Amino acid sequence: MRTFSDFVKLLLVVALAGSLIAKEPVRGKNGMVVSASSPATKIGVEILKKGGNAVDAAVAVGFALAVSHPAAGNIGGGGFMVFHSSKGENITIDFRETAPEASTRDMFLNEDGSFILSNSTTGGKSVGIPGTVDGLILALEKYGTMSLAEVIQPAIDLAENGFVIGYRLADNINYYNKVFNEFEGSRRVFTVNGNPLPDNHKLIQKDLSETLKLIRDNGRKGFYQGSVAEKIVEQVKKIGGIMSLNDLKNYRSKIRKPVESTFGNMQVVSMPPPSSGGIAVIQSLNALLKNKFKPEDWGSSKYYHTLVEVLRRVYADRSVHLGDPDYYNVPVNSLIKKSYGESLNNKIGYAATDSKDIKATDFNIKESDQTTHYCVADKFGNAVSITYTLNSSFGNRCVVNGAGFLLNNEMDDFSAKPGAPNQYGLVGNEANAVAPGKRMLSSMTPTIVLRDGKPFLMLGGRGGSKIITAVLQVMLNVVVFDMNIQDAVDAPRIHHQWLPDRIDFEERAILNDVRESLLQRGHKLGKKRKIANVEAIMIDENNYFWGAADPRGFGSAEGY
Repeated sequence: MRTFSDFVKLLLVVALAGSLIAKEPVRGKNGMVVSASSPATKIGVEILKKGGNAVDAAVAVGFALAVSHPAAGNIGGGGFMVFHSSKGENITIDFRETAPEASTRDMFLNEDGSFILSNSTTGGKSVGIPGTVDGLILALEKYGTMSLAEVIQPAIDLAENGFVIGYRLADNINYYNKVFNEFEGSRRVFTVNGNPLPDNHKLIQKDLSETLKLIRDNGRKGFYQGSVAEKIVEQVKKIGGIMSLNDLKNYRSKIRKPVESTFGNMQVVSMPPPSSGGIAVIQSLNALLKNKFKPEDWGSSKYYHTLVEVLRRVYADRSVHLGDPDYYNVPVNSLIKKSYGESLNNKIGYAATDSKDIKATDFNIKESDQTTHYCVADKFGNAVSITYTLNSSFGNRCVVNGAGFLLNNEMDDFSAKPGAPNQYGLVGNEANAVAPGKRMLSSMTPTIVLRDGKPFLMLGGRGGSKIITAVLQVMLNVVVFDMNIQDAVDAPRIHHQWLPDRIDFEERAILNDVRESLLQRGHKLGKKRKIANVEAIMIDENNYFWGAADPRGFGSAEGY
């Protein structure tokens, strides 16, 4: 039962979120799925009901999102999975895209050495080697209980029979109508003879269905070799790319040790490099640990000032030290040490620090808005947190002709030139320079929080560089500010990423007196904008599952 104090806090969050009635999280007793697409969520729940575990359901959802959430759901992109098994194991799978073997360090620079952003976001050279299919199959084979045919068939049926799209998805697709008409495959899928899709259009994707059938019948070879691989390479080369059949054949996902830390009585399990999200969140939590914020401090100038000052330093470290660990000696242990977090906190005073005066720490060692996240938890004690992406919305907007899926433009997540910002304003350095076969740095932050060794929170988000700050704030909303999972997701957010030096914020995130206090401290206020989408699950002490889909998107939570 909620106390009067709880009620007051709830009213505050509701008012700040601009809603008259608080939306309750979705409850389940046996399991929960939260994703950016209702059809995909329902498919995941059906797998759980058939006796599948969280990994079985997650793989089914991953393939289904490729059909029902084309802006980011994919088999043409890549991502990361964090998994806590019922046996108590913490595991991650890195199925991030890689650079083609013909890639060169300066491939996105012109003759005078200048970085041209469009070179890394459009055309064939922007495409990394896709990892999603390999990653999902690897997860299923090692940790699932059902066959590939069983978990992929619902996605095949959805593509073949079609589904009616709502006006929001129609608007999302139609926004890119002009560019979709530039590519034959995109025109076939996302237009009606070149015209925008009408509301309540039934989206049928026969080519994608056939591709999924080849994966069903042949496993990874159905995608990375044979006719689908040939179509990918043909399409990429047609738009100026350098991908080869060997690039596809040789792609392999990697099982990596997660980054882990504690925050109070919680254990945080997240994705290691080449994701920057796990390290950044743990760094931030370590720096915030001794501040002892109370629930009534939420939204205060003191909280926002402290959060921003921490984030400046975390993103500065990200720009220098993080990259593919197979190519660069990432100082993981140094970055996530409790003592280092405390040292960051000790640098925070009353006034704002100018970002130009913040440099990454020297340890003496020689990403799209259109990402999507989903979570699955089952009755057996398994939990999965997956974020995958095409980078930009609809990737580079080119559908592989005859295969029915979009290509990514992940090569933009490399540091094409040290110090030059990518499409999200993120600055990188040598650690994230382009190299053949290398994985590009990411802001994706799939995370699982354990309490007493058992899954408590599963969360992650979409939103490019804003993912890290959004995931961090939702986690703090639950663990520090005592919100339920839906309130935690709904609450307005802020964002700071070191450069550009400004606080971006959502509607009603910063009230007038807080604004004045932040300005007095020397902070610069930036754009009013949406700060990422977060999908999350919380499991309470009575083993009830609570799911929260972010109202900033159009996903759904469903349990049973």
